[in-house]
Amino acid sequence: MYYLFEESDLLNNPLECFIYDAATCKFPIKPHWHYFAEIIYMLEGTAEMHAGDTTVIAEAGSLTLFHPKSVHSIYAAGGGSLRYSVMKFDISTFSLTSDYAPKLRSIFRQAEIAGADIYFPPEAAAEMDCARIFSDCVRELSEYRYGFDLIIRAEIYRLLTTIVRRWRDDGLKINSRGTSDEETAGIDGAAEYIDSRMSENIKVSEIAEHCKMSYSCFAKKFRGLYGMTCKEYIERMRIYKAEELLLFTDYDLSFISQETGFSDCSHLIKSFKRIKGTTPKQFRKEQRSSSE
Repeated sequence: MYYLFEESDLLNNPLECFIYDAATCKFPIKPHWHYFAEIIYMLEGTAEMHAGDTTVIAEAGSLTLFHPKSVHSIYAAGGGSLRYSVMKFDISTFSLTSDYAPKLRSIFRQAEIAGADIYFPPEAAAEMDCARIFSDCVRELSEYRYGFDLIIRAEIYRLLTTIVRRWRDDGLKINSRGTSDEETAGIDGAAEYIDSRMSENIKVSEIAEHCKMSYSCFAKKFRGLYGMTCKEYIERMRIYKAEELLLFTDYDLSFISQETGFSDCSHLIKSFKRIKGTTPKQFRKEQRSSSE
């Protein structure tokens, strides 16, 4: 069975910088999630990018951010070449030193829950100096010269801080206390556990037991971390998995509903339409026709 979770080597490779060319690399990018934050700078072409329930059309010169553990995918949006620069990194290793601000990973969690912008058009990306930052980081990692990691981290700090400033200018209220490690301890493994049990009739009580928490404690911590109940999260993950099967296989709705943990086709169709705004069959038809 294909899982949405993509393993990341947080210990040995806490950051990656590279250029992705759809003409020579595997494409499109199927729905998946990982523990890294991921930022994409479009070099050439136009792409349709999905992050959770958000869809953006990313044109050349724009910047798109995928939060850690956010289910995301990338498809072509028109003909022609498609190239983009990628930064993937463990945001938990980036901390602001000032006493007035929480850790960056806590700020980004707050921004994700608040629905802060993840797409920055070419004009905004140019003001953020994205072309130079990505070019320098890709070059530094490829050359692997002394101190390359310090230079890359400095550039990522610059970019992340600029993004946070834009969010604040747009009205994001940052809780200076943030979210402590103690408050979210034991929750991170829940997402991976849910992914591995997607086709089963998994219950929230089972997940709480897996995380060694009481139901009430788990439910409170989960909502605080993800901005939704665990039941809502499971439903969305099932829809993302159904989306992947609709796009990349010819399985019928009966098989897809069974594979993604829905009790029957009617429940899949109802949930899919409520979350995606269209039926599974319409979604498959529209996406396949647009890629032809």
